[in-house]
Amino acid sequence: MAAMAALQSSMTSLSLSSNSFLGQRLSLPTLCPSPAKSPEKPCLIVARLKRWERKKCKPNSLPVLHKMHVKVGDTVKLIAGHEKGKIGEITKVFRHNSTVIVKEVNLKTKHVKSRGEDEPGQIIKIEGPIHSSNVMLYSKEKEVASRVGHKVLDNGKRVRYLIKTGEIIDSAENWKELKEEKRKTEETTTAAS
Repeated sequence: MAAMAALQSSMTSLSLSSNSFLGQRLSLPTLCPSPAKSPEKPCLIVARLKRWERKKCKPNSLPVLHKMHVKVGDTVKLIAGHEKGKIGEITKVFRHNSTVIVKEVNLKTKHVKSRGEDEPGQIIKIEGPIHSSNVMLYSKEKEVASRVGHKVLDNGKRVRYLIKTGEIIDSAENWKELKEEKRKTEETTTAAS
């Protein structure tokens, strides 16, 4: 009983100062100011992409898409990173975060669990995304990497070209070849499944 009384007296003698954070209420920071305070400033809407990655959105909830100097099917050379100097073809473009996937470059190891008794688990290699600023367009003929430029042809068509070599990238033949390759890969995947 005496110990209890001593404990109570020590607790009452303990006083919290006004500078201490223990005696104050916590105020949570607001992500979006209320419209009554600043009507001219709309709040930034954030769409959910993945748990660890956020995608910036416009006020109408559509994602902000970045302009990029590369497209699917372009041959590029890596100019930065641990695989600097490698050459490959772009297979996929993510415009919301300005990244690209280059064929057989930046390979990551992924461990896949078995989904059933008949399908065993496995370790596979997949291509990881690379930021578009770390790749540069590459000319196979001259074997040189170059920045991209834009010009208008005589027929009024706007095309991309390599500044160092003057080689036009966006030609009709390139797009026909790319469409044929895409059609062939789709046929093989549908035939395999």
